[in-house]
Amino acid sequence: MKNAFRIKKLYRGKTAYYAKNLLRQLLPVSAYGKLLKRKLAQIENYDRTYLTSRVEYYNKLSPNNNAGSRAIALGDMKMFVSPKSYNFDTFEVSRYFSKRFKANFLFGDATHVEDVPTIQKSRPVVGDNKSAVLLNLDKYRHFVFVDDNISYADKKDMLIGRGVMTQPHRIRFMERYFGHPMCDLGQVNSGGNPQWHKPKISIQDHLQYKFILSLEGNDVATNLKWIMSSNSIAIMPKPKYETWFMEGTLQGGVHYIEINEDYSDLEDKLNWYLAHESEALKIVKNANAFARQFFDNKREELISLLVLEKYFYCTGQIPNYSLKDG
Repeated sequence: MKNAFRIKKLYRGKTAYYAKNLLRQLLPVSAYGKLLKRKLAQIENYDRTYLTSRVEYYNKLSPNNNAGSRAIALGDMKMFVSPKSYNFDTFEVSRYFSKRFKANFLFGDATHVEDVPTIQKSRPVVGDNKSAVLLNLDKYRHFVFVDDNISYADKKDMLIGRGVMTQPHRIRFMERYFGHPMCDLGQVNSGGNPQWHKPKISIQDHLQYKFILSLEGNDVATNLKWIMSSNSIAIMPKPKYETWFMEGTLQGGVHYIEINEDYSDLEDKLNWYLAHESEALKIVKNANAFARQFFDNKREELISLLVLEKYFYCTGQIPNYSLKDG
């Protein structure tokens, strides 16, 4: 089955990604600082209520927080040390602020909340997560969307799933459903059960199927963004972790097909949606609409700047922030 297919990525390959981030280092930080006021003035071009809701979701800090003794100055961040992508994506936003401003950073797959205001890619959905401030980090890997021209009706009536099967919850899924007639599942990493081994397949190959498995890994499921921008439907339990994609706001039966934590109702859910195509199409429509809100790169940059501006305001490093009285 052929289709006109395109992946939406911020950069066309790693070479372009590294080149653009290298060029950003060449302009003096003072030059970026002069641009900040102009960029923040773009607030007037967007729905202020929407901007505020996004900023408040990512940054739940209140004023009079203390960044703590472990905070580092922005000017002391080292760009070309691991994890490079986290440093690059942080600098893309932080370059507009004084290099003397300080912040805490927790890079990598963060699944806990620190006791001081900390900038990170991911955080738990449930519980007190106010200290975990989200920025769009490691986005070259995570923020991938697609143009999918295969209609839902023309896709295979099966669940496709490929992945690294090392975490216990993923292994449990494979033990229960590998070889099931409604599933095409495979493990792409070495080790584990040799019967599960299958080669990797492309995103385009995944999109031949109505249903795509989206199980969280160390934190969030990397494939969820492109699934929700496609005409296929994500199958997963309720998310435990969230990132810039705001996974904690997603609703089962609205944006994805929710299955039990023990996966016991998978077959029932697949059969029900196969028998109720109109309900499946509603999920596709809602998921596509949710994903589209991240396509405006200028608005996403503005929201990122506002999140960081609020961080410095709430930690007492600047006297105000642009949405404070909005």
